[in-house]
Amino acid sequence: MLLVDDNRDAAVLLHVLLTAWGHTARVAHDGEQALDMARAFKPEVVLLDVGLPTMHGFEVAQRLRKLPSCQDCLVIAVTGWGQEADRAQGKAAGINHHLVKPVEPETLRALLASYTPSGR
Repeated sequence: MLLVDDNRDAAVLLHVLLTAWGHTARVAHDGEQALDMARAFKPEVVLLDVGLPTMHGFEVAQRLRKLPSCQDCLVIAVTGWGQEADRAQGKAAGINHHLVKPVEPETLRALLASYTPSGR
């Protein structure tokens, strides 16, 4: 799992939660770092903040979808950007689900539990 959030405190809290649920997650704090990490370890799930510095999260999602390692991964926006236009733009960029911060842990947990990686 790849967790992408420029807010280091939010990233730490979510990482702790994911780890407590038994997931292995790596953390990136910007888009370029996220793309480099996705190329290196091929995540099945990406939790992506939209309001990132230097590269917007929608661009990150589009570029992730072009990587062989992420064409079929589950991409979940975990963001403060929750207007209908944001959701539509996210869907067009390849985001599967759009959760608005603060995310209810059980909502995220249910999404992760329902995901079955393709080809497995």
